Amino acid sequence: MKEFNTTAVCIPSKHYMVDISERVKEIKKLVDAGKYFTMNRARQYGKTTTLHALKNALRSEYIVLSLDFQGIDKDVFETGSSFSQAIARLIVDLHDFEDVPVPAEILGELEQFAEADRSRATMDGLFRILKKWIRKSVLPIVLMIDEVDSAANNQVFLDFLSQLRKAYISRETDNTPAFHSVIFAGVTDIRYIKSKIREEGLHKVNSPWNIAADFNVDMSLSEPGIQGMLEDYEADHHTGMDAAEMAKQIRAYTNGYPFLVSRICQLLDTVVSKQFASLSETWTRRGLDEAIKLLLAEDNTLFQSLIGKLENLPELKDTLRSILMDGIRIPYNGMQSSIAQMKMYGFIRNENNAVRISNRIFETMLYNYFLTEGEMKSSAFYKEGQLGANRFVKDGKLDMRLIMERFIATYEQVCGPLVDRFKEKDGREQFLLFLKPIINGTGNYYIEAQTRDQTRTDVIVDYLGQQYIIELKIWRGERYNEEGEQQIREYLDYWNLDAGYMLSFNFNKNKETGVKRVEVGGKVLFEGMV
Repeated sequence: MKEFNTTAVCIPSKHYMVDISERVKEIKKLVDAGKYFTMNRARQYGKTTTLHALKNALRSEYIVLSLDFQGIDKDVFETGSSFSQAIARLIVDLHDFEDVPVPAEILGELEQFAEADRSRATMDGLFRILKKWIRKSVLPIVLMIDEVDSAANNQVFLDFLSQLRKAYISRETDNTPAFHSVIFAGVTDIRYIKSKIREEGLHKVNSPWNIAADFNVDMSLSEPGIQGMLEDYEADHHTGMDAAEMAKQIRAYTNGYPFLVSRICQLLDTVVSKQFASLSETWTRRGLDEAIKLLLAEDNTLFQSLIGKLENLPELKDTLRSILMDGIRIPYNGMQSSIAQMKMYGFIRNENNAVRISNRIFETMLYNYFLTEGEMKSSAFYKEGQLGANRFVKDGKLDMRLIMERFIATYEQVCGPLVDRFKEKDGREQFLLFLKPIINGTGNYYIEAQTRDQTRTDVIVDYLGQQYIIELKIWRGERYNEEGEQQIREYLDYWNLDAGYMLSFNFNKNKETGVKRVEVGGKVLFEGMV
């Protein structure tokens, strides 16, 4: 029986996975055209699985040298000699253990080079052997190297790129033997590696990888692709799930981030299924909510990597905080260093030339991180929500009206009247601090990216399969409020809900605080006023 996989390579015969054959065909077009390129994507974005599938697709037409830098010792990068000998050994291993065809003469030279005294083993010597092989080979030779991040900060690797670049240029002008195509895979886009390596008194003006073609292949998992994977699972397990609807919901939360898609399905299959009476109950919206709750509570390697980047890159951290907590809209500019870094590490995406957090999972994970980093445990709002959590749930449903009423009372008690320095983000953070212990362990929340700005935010809560939409905003008069009522009514139509909630922060001295019930276009709105 196959299973969902979130580690190493996904194998179609062993794992439930999205069909990536069309993606592989797109990448093969670059190889067929003789391009050199970098497959740079965030961690756990399916790079290794894609390389494995690409290697299998190329084998009938090319000799594929598929190397992995992850297992190379750090001292290999100390000198050009040690690095070149390590490359030679890796190619010999491909012949010995993976049956990659290497001519006897070339194999002998590579073995001799790998064991030679380091003073005689130069990078130029390695490339002379490779050029001899390339010239004699009947099939074009393709070089693939995975996990290049482990080499990206080394001058020796920079020299290796320079050799590849030199051969690439010479093949076009002098018919010099060169690899037909070179593919690097990693998080770092090594076209910009020159900015990482600066020797005292020396700065390389040109990147040694400025010959690389753009890699614009979409490696996210599409909704139809996820549906196909779920239908494969359904054929084995007969859950009765609505595969199309489940795929739509999973895609909505993950935006197709491969690890997140696979991990949610894996949790449904192995953990959530034990909490429900049957698989038919597991593979539902309520089961999905439970899987997302478990995922957000994990300390998995992907989340560790993302938080590690925030801890080490304060500029990046501040920019993300301003997007999430302050509601600031930032135009997408790939030339701006913090934006380029956030994109490279997977935090953001470019949506209509504006910066957006990559997916709902990351957004909630980052919100939790920033709230926890701040005042969550010491906050009066968090403590009040924690103390009264049980009374806000009735018959398995949230009493959102009561939650708003108690939040308003807590706000007046703790903060007193609103003052001019109040910002919408302050109200959002305090409301989320109040809400978090109420839904914690049972529900999830996220901020709707389409409506988040410095004047309005929609918080969407998933609790035991039920959705609750709360619009948070600063009061700007009756007309503005009526427009907000119409907007949330349309939003409720989209979500097929009958009731919604509005929480306004009002500076007027004569305001009437509390929560009132109004009807707008056949929908019930509970409007709270702070």
